[in-house]
Amino acid sequence: MAVTPSDRSNHTPMMQQYLRIKGEHPNELVFYRMGDFYELFYDDAKKAADLMEITLTARGHSGGNPIPMAGIPYHSAENYIARLVRAGQSIAICEQIGDPATSKGPVDRQVVRIVTPGTLSDDAFLEERRDNLLVAIFSQREQFGFASLDISSGRFSVAELTSLEALQGELQRLRPAEILISEDFPYEEILAGFTGIRRQGPWLFEYDTARRVICQQLQVRDLTGFGCEELVLAICAAGCLLQYAKDTQRTALPHIRKLTRERREDTVILDATSRRNLEIDTNLMGGHQHTLAWVMDRTATAMGGRQLRRWLNRPLRDVSVVRQRQQAVTALLDSFHYEPVHALLKRVGDIERILARVALRSARPRDLARLCDTFAALPDLQVALTPVKSHHIVKLATTIGEYPELADLLSRSIMDNPPVVIREGGVIRDGFDAELDDLRNISENAGQYLLDVETRERQRTGISTLKVGYNRVHGYYIEISRAQSAQAPVDYIRRQTLKNAERFITPELKTFEDKALSAKSRALAREKALYDEVLETLAGHLAALQDSAQALAELDVLSNFAERATSLRFSAPEFSDQPGFDIEQGRHPVVEQLLEEPYVPNDLLIDQRRRMLVITGPNMGGKSTYMRQAALIALLAYTGSFVPAQRACLGPLDRIFTRMGSSDDIAGGRSTFMVEMTETANILHNATEHSLVLMDEVGRGTSTFDGLSLAWATAEHLARDIRCYTLFATHYFELTQLADQLEHAVNVHLTATEHEDSIVFLHNVHEGPASQSYGLQVAKLAGVPAGVIANAKQQLRQLEGSASPAAPLKTRQQEPVTVLQGDMFASAGPSAVEAALEALDVDDLSPRQALERLYELKAKMNN
Repeated sequence: MAVTPSDRSNHTPMMQQYLRIKGEHPNELVFYRMGDFYELFYDDAKKAADLMEITLTARGHSGGNPIPMAGIPYHSAENYIARLVRAGQSIAICEQIGDPATSKGPVDRQVVRIVTPGTLSDDAFLEERRDNLLVAIFSQREQFGFASLDISSGRFSVAELTSLEALQGELQRLRPAEILISEDFPYEEILAGFTGIRRQGPWLFEYDTARRVICQQLQVRDLTGFGCEELVLAICAAGCLLQYAKDTQRTALPHIRKLTRERREDTVILDATSRRNLEIDTNLMGGHQHTLAWVMDRTATAMGGRQLRRWLNRPLRDVSVVRQRQQAVTALLDSFHYEPVHALLKRVGDIERILARVALRSARPRDLARLCDTFAALPDLQVALTPVKSHHIVKLATTIGEYPELADLLSRSIMDNPPVVIREGGVIRDGFDAELDDLRNISENAGQYLLDVETRERQRTGISTLKVGYNRVHGYYIEISRAQSAQAPVDYIRRQTLKNAERFITPELKTFEDKALSAKSRALAREKALYDEVLETLAGHLAALQDSAQALAELDVLSNFAERATSLRFSAPEFSDQPGFDIEQGRHPVVEQLLEEPYVPNDLLIDQRRRMLVITGPNMGGKSTYMRQAALIALLAYTGSFVPAQRACLGPLDRIFTRMGSSDDIAGGRSTFMVEMTETANILHNATEHSLVLMDEVGRGTSTFDGLSLAWATAEHLARDIRCYTLFATHYFELTQLADQLEHAVNVHLTATEHEDSIVFLHNVHEGPASQSYGLQVAKLAGVPAGVIANAKQQLRQLEGSASPAAPLKTRQQEPVTVLQGDMFASAGPSAVEAALEALDVDDLSPRQALERLYELKAKMNN
């Protein structure tokens, strides 16, 4: 049941307050604090009860109707919030800010924070090794302003994109948790598959306002220093994004202090399809196992793991930067320097995210304890880095620095293993603050103090029945039996008369009572104030600490590259100004880790004379693996990593394209063949002579001759017109004739052999075309029933016997190319007619019997 503002007068004062707050936050689930619970009402309660799998109840009546309600304990709210955020929901946290003792009517409440999928900073809600990004997109005539923010680290960047293809590639690279678009955004179909899409008013993307918001945040007069002043569309997107972040956090964002301009032309570009096919950090099923990152990530820190994924998803075209990283890896490999570095980095916490929480004043005690451990490890890390002979490593070590004053502050102030939250106390060490120690002493030692008073007063007064006690109504008192009450000293003040006893108070006991009864609350308040002071001190060093965290993450990735190079037998790639790829004994980094038997390495040579390799061979023979390994070797090389090859020399590379596998787009109304042709068209329009193009089975989604014609024309265009580096795998054996027709095309094939009517894949790449496709043998290996295989063999023989040459295809020079499919399918055995003829003894037949046998054979042939 939805309730409109006009209904409020019919409700109780508390529900009127709730409905007012809900009216201000119609798109969020309102967590309304009531005592020890967060309560949700009406439609919010129904939705939350379903998503969180909690009981939907009712809270009396208001406005004449029962009120649907669902509630969760506030101290365990994190787990429930995490589930809702993962489901794409946003939550408005509404807290009590008034004093129940002084409030008339409902306690004052207000929304103190809005939790959305893209603005999370708490570890409980975040994946440890993946960025959690908020993205804003502003479009104008197929030009796009693009801004992204990771509020958990302060990383803020912008870009301008010139096509939908580029926008899709960026979305696939970043996979944002939340996307802000204008209400009039016209390309929402490209956001299919993404959750957390929020439509914003077009006025929130207004340029002047956006620019002012960004300049205020960065404390600059203009954006020239960030190289962004002329990026009108990007500034519009970034301003909306930044304002949204401020609105949700309800606090300043001092950790967002830089704006980075990202240029696609600085990177080796991968479109959305290529990223999916190469399974860089997400596999085709949406998981994280058996991906390139799964193999490459042995980083010591979570922030190193995130940095590694950024590098893998954004290989650089600037070879000087890549060589700098590679030289650092080489230096870390020398004398195995990476081993002590890696061990020390394990003592480093996720300070990138901890510092964001310090800036937002939401850091928890254990965050500070982890920060203390990190500071303690830095001096040892500096010692471990001293012998590493690398200018880049020296630069990183300088940026990382040491923080002895902060280390001392945290070690003196924060317990070694503090509670999760500050509210219950027990976070600040004893001895750090005299006032806190005194309050704790009073609170914790009240019992002993009262025993001491009791002993002393008995000795002073000589009253044997005297005892000191406490109750919640009258506080502390001295109790004396009625018979001895007349002996009470003059400084005793009567507090209460009982049937058999009198109770007194003394000035000393009254003073202690005032202290003791308030000591616990005062101690908690003092501890909270001290904790806030520590946060303020850390926040004063925020900029330097953020730079240190970034340098630590990069050092972690470089150390990780060194470890992977040793463990996986990777070698340092070379870079050349000449076009081509020369890879000796290359291996697929993921497949190699999944095999129980040794991986079969292969060479790859592409140069000015060999720009296209036409790859033939059996299904399951390794064509796709061979092609993908070339792309992954190139990708790793241009991140600065060593590569899985005995030797690799790579020329200039601007893009990697893949057209592999078969899939449809049911939601988009596109068939498998339509998807294939769309991907092919994208490659033909965007590839250049410095692009690496992987094409697998083009044209197989339609009729044989249509598909063959398209495959032929596509291959010819890639080789003759674009002249890109192309690996073109096909089962159309006719395409092997391209090597005779085109100057830059050559044939290679994957080998296999038959053994006792089965197939053995050898996975070796050799020059020249394949002789068979081994389709029936692979079908048998897959478990197709023997009867079906036998029938298929018979059908194959008949097809081969009746096949006639197709109409010739012509190249641009009008040279005829005869299309014959039969060479790819060798005959697998005698037919039924041939077997009957073989068994026939012609000399023993009478003329009548011969005629009957002839009719039988003709009937067999017809069947």
